[in-house]
Amino acid sequence: MNALEEIFEGKKRVVICGIGNDIRGDDAFGVLVAERLKELLDNPNVLVINCGEVPENYTGKIRDFKPDLVVFVDAVDFKGDVGEYIIADPEGTIGEAVSTHGLPLKFVTGFMKKLIKADFVLIGCQPGSTGLFEEPSELIRECAERLAKLLARILNGGGND
Repeated sequence: MNALEEIFEGKKRVVICGIGNDIRGDDAFGVLVAERLKELLDNPNVLVINCGEVPENYTGKIRDFKPDLVVFVDAVDFKGDVGEYIIADPEGTIGEAVSTHGLPLKFVTGFMKKLIKADFVLIGCQPGSTGLFEEPSELIRECAERLAKLLARILNGGGND
């Protein structure tokens, strides 16, 4: 079992929140993953939300789903190689996203922890360029596709094959 599969071990209801801005180049990573995952996923116990730049606007929807686990997927500048992934605590210092977002993820997570009893995790991808009115790079598109397929395999019940 790899680190990604371990996140989901024993979790019955999961929310995946894709975060990012699709007109800021590689910052679109999280929304690309969410949109692709919606196409691939067939599990009523998983809610996938394209939060765009405002994950705080979806706290009610997340709370009402009653998840065991909330996963934020976002572009995160952790000084890694472009396209590199990281799994982190969204309340930690690494959880500062590229931040075109309204509220920092650590504040959204702290607020959500007061509403629901769930675990929270951030899957981040190191972006390259996040300039305004740029398209996501081919590398980031490929990384988003790869992660969406892996998440779909795990969440559709094929995580241990």
